[in-house]
Amino acid sequence: MTRILLTGATGQVGWELEQALRPIGAVVAPSRGACDLARPDTLARVVDDARPDIIVNCAAYTAVDKAEQETSLAFTVNADAPAELAKAGRRHGALFVHYSTDYVFDGRKDGAYAEEDAPGPLGAYGRSKLAGEMAVRESGADYLVFRTSWVYGARGSNFLRTILRLALEREQLRVVADQTGAPTWSRLVADITVAALQQDLARRAAGTFESAVLHLTAAGSTSWHGFASAIVARASALGVALMCREVVPIETRDYPLPAPRPTNSRLSNAALVKRYGLEMPQWETSLGLCLSEWAALRDSGARAVDEDEARR
Repeated sequence: MTRILLTGATGQVGWELEQALRPIGAVVAPSRGACDLARPDTLARVVDDARPDIIVNCAAYTAVDKAEQETSLAFTVNADAPAELAKAGRRHGALFVHYSTDYVFDGRKDGAYAEEDAPGPLGAYGRSKLAGEMAVRESGADYLVFRTSWVYGARGSNFLRTILRLALEREQLRVVADQTGAPTWSRLVADITVAALQQDLARRAAGTFESAVLHLTAAGSTSWHGFASAIVARASALGVALMCREVVPIETRDYPLPAPRPTNSRLSNAALVKRYGLEMPQWETSLGLCLSEWAALRDSGARAVDEDEARR
């Protein structure tokens, strides 16, 4: 049976991947303590113990603003660690799957970025992720690097859950409207990864596999303000009693942060669609599905609390 080593399984993409990968192999998902990307020198042993056919690396340093002060740690986790995992995987003949970000671009292009467009990260986080891409390419391993953007989910820490929390507490939200991208559900990232792997494992067996960097996002685009407005409207339609009555558009300069963000985070999926023959759903479609799941999880949690109180 195919053996899969999955890092970062407790993250929002990692959680989805652990479920999605099971049909194609036995998933080994060590804890952060057992597989600490902040200690790259320990990772070769993790790979040797797992003896994987595939390594899927979801673990990353993602604190965009904090990376401006913790630049060394960001590079250790996002560049040095993937390099060690990929090199160790190469000794086992493993296919290495890695995730990168729209932050490798400067956001000044008018249209959607293609894979061959020149990168130009604006901050430490983007530089560390670009360095990780380069390290994976130079490792000698077979690899797939998926660049994605604006990832959210019903679990974990992300923009969707932050907006929902604030909308339950405040009558007005102020959200940046001059940055554009494609909100991408963590489950979509996992499902497309698995669909790609199923094809590429066959290509490897046939000797026709080619390593690649590919963009993986939902179709369409919006601003953070548009995304937040859609979250509030759809949650209300699901019957969630939100306090929020207004989502106000603001400019980036009105909400200053330590790390600069790309104004344009749109990524073209054309190469991925051509390689795998897949159709990417519109971001609104995925959002509706995710919010339905979030509402169900919220309701089940409320029922569990009520039942616990009744037992006391």
